[in-house]
Amino acid sequence: MRNRFFEETPTPQSVLSDGYAPSEDEPFMNPNQKKYFRNKLLRWREELMHNSLETFHHLQETSAASGPDFADKASVEEELLSELRARDRERKLIVKIEEALHRIDDGSYGYCEETGEQISLRRLEARPVATLSIEAQERRERYERVYRA
Repeated sequence: MRNRFFEETPTPQSVLSDGYAPSEDEPFMNPNQKKYFRNKLLRWREELMHNSLETFHHLQETSAASGPDFADKASVEEELLSELRARDRERKLIVKIEEALHRIDDGSYGYCEETGEQISLRRLEARPVATLSIEAQERRERYERVYRA
């Protein structure tokens, strides 16, 4: 899988008209819907990457400014740990975004990986990295609740 972190700035072909939103009235995963979701994923990834850079700069500033007070250090360290946990979740999300972009390229985006059925546009709008339909996700969650304990 190629690295897209510094690639894929929107090109004129990938720009949709303002206000475009996928509709159930058009063919599923037509070129406009693919462009729409690709752009949505790219913007989301860019935002997450920006947050990572901000965290990096914040860590540099915090380590340079830490003083001798142990209570202050403990407070700062707890804040940093919380921030790092959030960034780790975002790092995992970036991997999912990369996988979703790859699925757009190979034509499998928008289809449930268990059933092969279409994932609803509403679900993809809310969770663009979704790989399961609502029904398949609910089945998986029920199974995990029953067999996890």
